[in-house]
Amino acid sequence: TDPSDDEAVEKASDNRTATRQDSDSKPAVKKKRKQPTECFLSQPEEKQESTVKAKRRRKKKISDVLQKSAPKPGVPADLQNLLTQHFGENRSVIEIEELKLSDSCFLPANDLSHSFSSYLKEICPKWAKLRRNHEEKKSVVMLVLCSSALRSLELIKSMTAFKGDCKVLKLFAKHIKIKEQMNMLEKGVFHIGVGTPGRVKALVEQDGLCLNATKYMILDWNWRDQKLRRMMDIPEIKRETIDLLEKSIIKLCRDGSVKLGLF
Repeated sequence: TDPSDDEAVEKASDNRTATRQDSDSKPAVKKKRKQPTECFLSQPEEKQESTVKAKRRRKKKISDVLQKSAPKPGVPADLQNLLTQHFGENRSVIEIEELKLSDSCFLPANDLSHSFSSYLKEICPKWAKLRRNHEEKKSVVMLVLCSSALRSLELIKSMTAFKGDCKVLKLFAKHIKIKEQMNMLEKGVFHIGVGTPGRVKALVEQDGLCLNATKYMILDWNWRDQKLRRMMDIPEIKRETIDLLEKSIIKLCRDGSVKLGLF
């Protein structure tokens, strides 16, 4: 055998082996190329997750936006619109019309320049006479509705310059049983009641509080709590206030015996 032929055979086999090795190594190269591609695809997902988290954080900071915005005082139209929106889907046009209040039913609204005492002095210039003439039990001349027991106490303290020596009754549920309030109303004469709409509504429904002698009803409309919610921004307080208005106050306002004020 010619040695050159053996060398030719070995070279041919070596070429085939190299070719196989190259072909075997190609998939490995492809795998290496896929790895950065997979990493590249995962990046937008991480960005989306971070964007969602950022949006959630922004929603929690909505109070910061409200805090920076200029406060806007409430006006009678705000209460009218609230009633229309609340009853719009469930009441007929005639029924909604019966819930509307004319401008004469409202006292001047607070323009945010008043303290509580100065506001009451402005809307009730004849308070001293009303206080002297009031002798009915189970009733008050003025009702003040707010969002919580703590806010009720704040308002009672802040009306010192207005109320003088008249008697003020706390009309909220925290730490005070409704029977105690009913007993106090039945035995004594009170001029002002300050409390939450839920407790006031319960007293009216249980005949513990009569509204026939009431002349003024003040809603703590503009005040905001730590979460910057007004009393009508709290679903439960809003619902109970609207129920009280619908069942008792609106009729008295339309008859001219009660005036509504937005503080």
